[in-house]
Amino acid sequence: MPKVVSRSAVSSSTDAQPTASATAALRVYYCICGEFILVIEKSLSLLPKRQTDEATIIRSQDSDAGKTVVFKFNANPIEPVLVERSGGYEWQYRFSCPRCNLLVGYQSTPPPVKSAPYLYILKGALTQVQGQVPKDAFAQEGDVAISDS
Repeated sequence: MPKVVSRSAVSSSTDAQPTASATAALRVYYCICGEFILVIEKSLSLLPKRQTDEATIIRSQDSDAGKTVVFKFNANPIEPVLVERSGGYEWQYRFSCPRCNLLVGYQSTPPPVKSAPYLYILKGALTQVQGQVPKDAFAQEGDVAISDS
C-alpha cells in the first residue's frame, strides 16, 4: 500500500484587523417543528414590527428609507390570500415551512422571495432554539400560556 503523507499549515497574524464578514454575527431561526427557515444578519427582535399584525418587517430591497437586510429564507410559497384591513384590502403572498407547512411569513408581491420591498415574518412563527416553541407563538390565543419548565 502506498504511504499517505499530509501536511497542513496554519497561518495567522496578530497584526491583522478583523474583516467585516468575520465580525458579523448571523442569526439562525427555526420553525416550531425544528426546520431551518431563516439566516439573517440582525436579530428579529431589533427589526421594526408591522402595526396591523405585529409581523417583523425585513427590508428586502434598497430604498431611500434604508438599506437591504442580508438574509436567506428557506420556505415554500403557498396560495396568496386577500386580507381585509382597515382602509382596504391587501394581497399576502404567503410562505410556509417546507417540513410541517406552518405559515411563517408573507410579502406583497408574488414569489420569489425578495421581489417585494419587504418580507414579513409572522409573530411567534420562528425561534432561535431549534425545537423550542417561542413564548409568543400562541399570543393570539387568549387562554393559552407557555411556561419555561
